Amino acid sequence: MSTAGGTTPRPGEGETAVVWEEAVADYDFGPDHPMSPVRLELTAALCRSEGLFERPGVRILPAPIATDAQLGTVHDAEFVAAVRAASDPATRPAPRDLLPYGLGGDDTPVFDGIHPASARLVGGTLGAVDGVQRGDVRRAVNFTGGMHHARASQAAGFCVYNDAAVGILHALDRGEPRVVYVDLDVHHGDGVERALWDEPRAVTISLHESGEHIFPGTGFVQDAGGPGAPGSAVNVPLPRRTDSSGWLRAIEAVVLPLVRAIGPTLLVTQHGCDTHRDDPLADLSVTLEGQREAMLMMRALADEVCDGRWLALGGGGYAVADVVPRSWTHLVAIATGEPLDPASALPEDYRATMLQLARERGLPRPDRVRTLGDGVPPTLRPWVAGFDPADPLDRAVQAARRAAFPAWGLDPYYD
Repeated sequence: MSTAGGTTPRPGEGETAVVWEEAVADYDFGPDHPMSPVRLELTAALCRSEGLFERPGVRILPAPIATDAQLGTVHDAEFVAAVRAASDPATRPAPRDLLPYGLGGDDTPVFDGIHPASARLVGGTLGAVDGVQRGDVRRAVNFTGGMHHARASQAAGFCVYNDAAVGILHALDRGEPRVVYVDLDVHHGDGVERALWDEPRAVTISLHESGEHIFPGTGFVQDAGGPGAPGSAVNVPLPRRTDSSGWLRAIEAVVLPLVRAIGPTLLVTQHGCDTHRDDPLADLSVTLEGQREAMLMMRALADEVCDGRWLALGGGGYAVADVVPRSWTHLVAIATGEPLDPASALPEDYRATMLQLARERGLPRPDRVRTLGDGVPPTLRPWVAGFDPADPLDRAVQAARRAAFPAWGLDPYYD
């Protein structure tokens, strides 16, 4: 039973789509890059070992390559052409000609087939959106997606094409009345916010480590949407070393009341697990149990406000063998039915696969990882219990509430 996220989902309740095919692992920047595709391969392996792909009502969706027209709803044609040209060594421009597009260098290096590999992640999210909108499923998960930093004419932050923004605009174009996007990655969801900045039918809410300390250096409380959509962007920048208790407190105090007030017909959430205390590229201190609790909160919120219509995406996460697969397996379990117990042991067949792939890919051996959690149950300090002005976390949360709540008819001091 969830301690903060409402009722526990029932096994086999409705149908859920999960995007998976082995070709998504072609999104590979090379052996020395922090975004190793092993994190996707191991997530799928753990989901299989736990029997999640075979649960009643689960549909496995492919990840087809998105068309140029689909990508063009967010990305400039010139940028798409540059990515396509970079895919083939025979047509690849010189490095100096790719840098203006955010391609090359250590951040988002080019590789053979970068266009189809990147477009495939978008195609997976589009297929998930279509499944929910047709009513084939109530919920969908694409843990290979969540590429939230990609911009209209630039790759950024390991992200080439922005599947979240393309998927949301696709849903709106197909008649979705209102979408709320909640970004729980440790980094600001800047690319999605930019794409939807002046779109009144979509609201972006990003909860992240403050841009004062971390890439991309954006996402402050005063960033609130364009002139045609005031209040459509909400940002909650958090102090360094925020732990599970503070992180969940911020979600409960800002995300939940806002989503209830906005009343979306579709909830899209991004679950980058680089908030974890062991992530090498960030400074928050969230545990797997804390991330799992946030997933339960999002599932319960979707059930409450939009009849369970929920699309959950992956995102960042760079403890690729020991943290990411466990986190996103919890996400798939929560979306497909009964949550997994974080205290339960990892299946032995999966653990053997994990250790083997870590050895083959030259990753740190995650020998200490033996359960689905970290052994640290989360606690929630409800916002209604009181605001502590001496607490940096509380000050950050209250600043976000003061900035965002009035636009949606909420009182930042009482609601």
